[in-house]
Amino acid sequence: MMAEPQAMLLPDGKRLHLNHGPIDLIIEADGAREDIRATYAAAASRFNTVLTELASELPLLRREISIRDHDVTGDISLSMARAVFPFRAHRVTPMAAVAGAVADEILRTMTRAAKLSRAYVNNGGDIALHLADGESFAIAAPSGPVNITSNDKPRGIATSGWRGRSFSLGIADAVTVLAGTAAEADAAATLIANAVDLPYSPKVKRQPACEIAPDSDLKDRRVTIAVAPLTAQETQDALARGLAFAERCVSSGLITAAALMLNGEVVRTSFPPPFTGEVPSHRRGGEGPLRRVPRHLSRARERNEPWSPHA
Repeated sequence: MMAEPQAMLLPDGKRLHLNHGPIDLIIEADGAREDIRATYAAAASRFNTVLTELASELPLLRREISIRDHDVTGDISLSMARAVFPFRAHRVTPMAAVAGAVADEILRTMTRAAKLSRAYVNNGGDIALHLADGESFAIAAPSGPVNITSNDKPRGIATSGWRGRSFSLGIADAVTVLAGTAAEADAAATLIANAVDLPYSPKVKRQPACEIAPDSDLKDRRVTIAVAPLTAQETQDALARGLAFAERCVSSGLITAAALMLNGEVVRTSFPPPFTGEVPSHRRGGEGPLRRVPRHLSRARERNEPWSPHA
């Protein structure tokens, strides 16, 4: 039996950690004390239903997307299906956008609950972002730190690659994508990372996904499990394949920008201007990227304690 959803404030007293099974979120909001508390309560309440909602439609979500829009009905499931639909020619399932779609849904819940200056929901590196007028957000990307302002289009950031937590058909070490939503960024990052490849190279070791994870939505498709050292030309060839795909995504309006990394080399589409300040880590153990949030929930600052909106 799966454990119950968990909500706790992190030791910094600012960020909320939500966990349920495979879903692990770090949330931070910037605004008035009472508004932050309201949005954290709303996020925790909505999060309680997420995994059950997804599980109820899992067979459909593991099916390759088709012209019928996949027949799903849940809000998160619909976001997943819509995000991957433009890539349907590539045998993609809605699961390619699950992390980003969950982040988007929790962020929507938060911004409906109260007025915030800034907020983010980080689902394992796939980030949904809210920026009020005049606000900005700094991220670390393979091409270097970048700054997203309230005047910029992207509100979703995602990174994919064969070394990450999900399977990849390609050999990219990392592909970071900026898009309108986290679900859209998640789907595109997955497909661009797949395109960074040397399809017939003996240096790339692959294995059917179902042999590694029997319930994988990729079934018998061969995923990358190891990459031998590449020459400079091989690196350039693989990156060129991925960059061509990424540029088509940009020209089609599916994403705003992408940065691709392989073997220490980086290529990119047009990217926002570089950020010159320090970029804090988005990881659970580091400082969050939004520094102006008041330390209004200080009782859990020294250790992780279960969090309650009424504490």
